[in-house]
Amino acid sequence: MKQYVIDEIRYQDYEKIKKYLDDSLGDSGVDGLYWLPVEEAILSDVQMAHTACAPFCMAMELEEDRLTGELLVRTRNRVRCDCVHYADERQRDWLIRQVDAIFEKLDIIT
Repeated sequence: MKQYVIDEIRYQDYEKIKKYLDDSLGDSGVDGLYWLPVEEAILSDVQMAHTACAPFCMAMELEEDRLTGELLVRTRNRVRCDCVHYADERQRDWLIRQVDAIFEKLDIIT
């Protein structure tokens, strides 16, 4: 799996990130797993055409010492479909900017 990982997170920062993700993304049903909705403007042509598969998201996994973002754009409606594929460059950069923005908002230095 391709991933974007920030490790060596301090416990007090973990608590801030967890609260933020709980409040902004909600409960996924799996502890530490969050679904980050992907902006429609950066969806691939295939994803845009698959309106029945929307919404699209990327998984974020928070552990006490790391935050991992999967570089896979997926739908929560289906497990397999042509529209589920690894992030392209725009989508990858978007995910990194989202994580950076969260850390900046929470005043966490990486």
